[in-house]
Amino acid sequence: MRIVLFTGKGGVGKSTVAAGTAALAAAGGLRTLVISTDAAHSLADAYGAAATGRGAEPTEVAPGLFLQQVDAQLRFEQSWADIQRYLLSVLDAVGMDPVAAEEMTVIPGAEEVLALLELRQHARSGRWDVIVVDCAPTAETLRLLALPEALGWYLERLLPIQRRLVKALRPVLNRAAGVPMPGDAVFDAITRLHGELDDVHALLSGADASVRLVLTPEQVVLAEARRAYTSLCLFGYRVDGVVANRVFPDGDSDPWRAGWVAAQADVLREVAQSFGGLPVWTSEYQPAEPVGVAALTALATDLYDGADPLAVPTGDGPFRVTRGESGAVVHLALPFVTRAEVDLARNGDELVMTVGSYRRLMTLPPGLARLRVAGAGVVEGELRVRFAEPDPVATGKESR
Repeated sequence: MRIVLFTGKGGVGKSTVAAGTAALAAAGGLRTLVISTDAAHSLADAYGAAATGRGAEPTEVAPGLFLQQVDAQLRFEQSWADIQRYLLSVLDAVGMDPVAAEEMTVIPGAEEVLALLELRQHARSGRWDVIVVDCAPTAETLRLLALPEALGWYLERLLPIQRRLVKALRPVLNRAAGVPMPGDAVFDAITRLHGELDDVHALLSGADASVRLVLTPEQVVLAEARRAYTSLCLFGYRVDGVVANRVFPDGDSDPWRAGWVAAQADVLREVAQSFGGLPVWTSEYQPAEPVGVAALTALATDLYDGADPLAVPTGDGPFRVTRGESGAVVHLALPFVTRAEVDLARNGDELVMTVGSYRRLMTLPPGLARLRVAGAGVVEGELRVRFAEPDPVATGKESR
């Protein structure tokens, strides 16, 4: 099963491109699901079926093409109910108004998180040949895709300690604090939520999944796309191509349009240089808004121009390990980054990497965890971290 995610700066037309790609896949005979993780759903509008696609089951909008705009309330009740009930009991104990308390217990970004859980459920169902995901704008998508690892760190280190403390001290804490302490159902719900999100990360960073960046030929948009490419690689997601949308066609004598054509041509040259090695598909500015399955299929047909829109990315992905006589090297793709922009630290069996405002905690496999970091550098768009055998003197071992 193939999974393709589309993201980009808000307003670049990523929903249109995602909808067109899904329509083209279905026209080719593949059972296709298109799903949105964006709270501002617009897929149904793109297909001209505004009243469909929302609920527990996908809606067929064309032969083989199914749409789902996630019912966040339903998924929220399934995944967050135990946690919400505990939080409501705490707020009730301190005298908060019930209506305000219910609003307080809805986590920010919940709809996007729950859409990912819906995606996981569909991917594991075996019903689909292709799943196309219309993601939220870039910044929200990056925070969302970083969530499973961040939550995993908390659960693996802090939750077991808190669970033991609460169990031992619950009677005392209940009397002293005057509010109920969390029970096993709350901890189990958090653990279950983490397991599901961790499965999402494994699914979306796998060999059959990839992210496609959508941009318009503008300097500000290109700058954000470059940062997104770096961050997606940092968290282990494959980027398999770039869509340059709303490109003005050449050959117009109107001075205003000719100026736009020239400006966009300059940016498109930078796009080709910035994403060397990745396909760059271009879509011309349409004479009318493409609405409906037929119009979107035609747009995608022109966009990919005979290329397979669902080709599986080749290569090792953004993360790999090579080994030699002197030790091992971890390779992590970090395009557009210099060594000075990377902060690298070792914390036990973890490698802590910070690039700009994003931080990744990578748990090292046992074969690397026993080695020491011997050096690091950024070479040809890759962060390369060298590992070597521990120093016998430093570890108290005698050399043989």
